[in-house]
Amino acid sequence: MTKNSTTKPVLVLGSTGKTGRRVLSRLRHSGHEVRAASRKGPTRFDWTDESTWEPALKGAGAAYLVDAQTEDAAESMRAFTHLAAARGVERLVLLSASDWVVPEGEEKLPCERAVRESGAAWTIVKPAWFAQNFSEDPYYRGQILDGAFVSSAGTGREPFVDADDIADVAVAALTEDGHAGQTYRLSGPRAISFDDVLDEIARATGRTLTHRAVTPEEFAAIGARHGLPEGYVHLLDELYGWIREERFAQLSDGVQRALGREPRDFADYVRTAAATGVWHG
Repeated sequence: MTKNSTTKPVLVLGSTGKTGRRVLSRLRHSGHEVRAASRKGPTRFDWTDESTWEPALKGAGAAYLVDAQTEDAAESMRAFTHLAAARGVERLVLLSASDWVVPEGEEKLPCERAVRESGAAWTIVKPAWFAQNFSEDPYYRGQILDGAFVSSAGTGREPFVDADDIADVAVAALTEDGHAGQTYRLSGPRAISFDDVLDEIARATGRTLTHRAVTPEEFAAIGARHGLPEGYVHLLDELYGWIREERFAQLSDGVQRALGREPRDFADYVRTAAATGVWHG
């Protein structure tokens, strides 16, 4: 791929999130002018406040997009990306997710469609579960600190992907030619179960960790006893169900296609994270 010679700023939405802050750091390190946007960031951006959209877009040449994760996210994404294209933004890179469809086959990721129809060059990044959930998400990290991880995923496997790989792909799409019109499905190099996850972390930390596999009904009851919001428990149960069914256990070649290298292995992520002491309280 060839580097883009544009000197226009790159807008990064969700600049404090797991992938956004990594995209921001890489762009800055490589000398790009970056506009960090979030509700409380240097550039204020709020999906629910359209008055923040135009100032964030002013003069930008590319944008990294993370949707609002609300029921009307697609409508907001459509309006925002059309405005972006009208204001001269040339490249849009959307952080999306694995496909899920209604029985009739209708696409249920309309934010992707909104970006594809924006009029700007687009790239869609569709990662598997983030490996970094286990070290950076308070819920998952808290269970590991307690020594016992509970899920309704059974022995199902997921090809967890390193957030650093996601950021590398996004930065390439934002700054290099050759990625327009591409959808990159990203996974790690192997699919593993939660039992495997806990074994890897236990080996790296010297701690005793267990994965307690429960039924969906048991998981819902456990969540209620711990005061977790009902909607959050339902979402986790649904996600765990997909892992239990190995619905998205297939390996993808998006990292190889975008970067010309293999994705990082989960064990590499664990060694790096363990060295920070994140799983020792």
